[in-house]
Amino acid sequence: MAESTNKVVIVGVGDDGLAGLTESARGILAGADLILGSPSSLKTVEELGVPTVALSSDMVEAVDQVRQVMESDAERPVLVSTGDPLFYGIARYLCERLGKERFEIVPHVSSMQLAFARVKESWDDAYLANLGARPVEAIVSRIRNAEKVGLFSSDRCPPWKLARAMLDRGIEDYRAFVCEHLGSPDERVTQASLAELAEMEFDPLHVLILVRSVDHSARADQLAGRLRFGNPDELFFQNLPRRSLVTTAEVRSIALAQLNIRADSVVWDVGAGTGSVAVEAAMLAPGGRVFAIEPRADDLSLIPINAEKFGVTNVTPVAGRAPDALADLPDPDAVFIGGTGRHVGSILRAAYQRLRPGGRMAVNVASIEALVEAHRLLKELARDVQVWDVHISRGVEQLDRLRFHSTSPSYLLAVGKTAD
Repeated sequence: MAESTNKVVIVGVGDDGLAGLTESARGILAGADLILGSPSSLKTVEELGVPTVALSSDMVEAVDQVRQVMESDAERPVLVSTGDPLFYGIARYLCERLGKERFEIVPHVSSMQLAFARVKESWDDAYLANLGARPVEAIVSRIRNAEKVGLFSSDRCPPWKLARAMLDRGIEDYRAFVCEHLGSPDERVTQASLAELAEMEFDPLHVLILVRSVDHSARADQLAGRLRFGNPDELFFQNLPRRSLVTTAEVRSIALAQLNIRADSVVWDVGAGTGSVAVEAAMLAPGGRVFAIEPRADDLSLIPINAEKFGVTNVTPVAGRAPDALADLPDPDAVFIGGTGRHVGSILRAAYQRLRPGGRMAVNVASIEALVEAHRLLKELARDVQVWDVHISRGVEQLDRLRFHSTSPSYLLAVGKTAD
């Protein structure tokens, strides 16, 4: 096979076609001897009369088509792509597989940028996603804590489906803007509440923007139970005889920070109780999976209730006692162990053995005796063991005075696992 020498210029084009391009971009297209692109993109430049190649919707096949053009006799091949080719476009995919040095990129205004301009909202602080690239449950979890959201369309998840998923999870306080055919003569922007959006249909070619509609004071009240982690203990449903056994907000915050949970992490919460750590870990890992292992049936039954209250769908309660209950779970990236009981040695060893290289493990105990034993065992497993004596006093206003109420002391240990 001949060694490829041709570069491909990728030019971003809007729905308004050649009219919306700079003079330089029009010149590149006019001088091309072959234009590649999706059928809809090619339609925007058909008036040039240049020979075209319609790329397959299958990205693997499309890469092969581009590679063949690079190895052909075409001297000035150009690929047209909607909007900014590097913003949820084809350019990044091609550069990763064929090499950045093989392309030049001429961006156009992204349809996302146009959509935010049409509704007169800034987008530098918005959560942006492609509805076709991630499960709707993961996107809804991220939306819950965002003030502004921009979403590219997907046949799998039209606006009505997303709206119903949000409403089913108690998320109502957004105004929706559906921006269709941006930049073209038949451009349309529709504004609706989520309830209205759930009953409406739109052209597949659109951008969906969500803007939170409540005022800041009301939003602050709502966020009292929607922090990413460290939510007040009383917001979690607990069994009355053992309410004081919940992992306190301060210990939870330190532990979750030490676990270094990524968006796609697999997390174990061993001895989960009613799931406060598992629920907050799930909010930190919207694309991951969290397994809450708990032997007591009355506590286990409250885990899905707490997960529903906080709007997370990626917590799986696991009935059983560690270490036996860990056998069938996927290997974790992060492990939290709350209370170790008589089987402390077997639990710590089993969890650390299954922990993936680069993963982190945190252990919370309530007594000096348990701390000494956990520290001794962890020193056998890992080189560096971090230890905290977490003794917190919480401020309480009483009339015109500020007092501090001490919580029970708690001990936290953390280790990491290096690659073999």
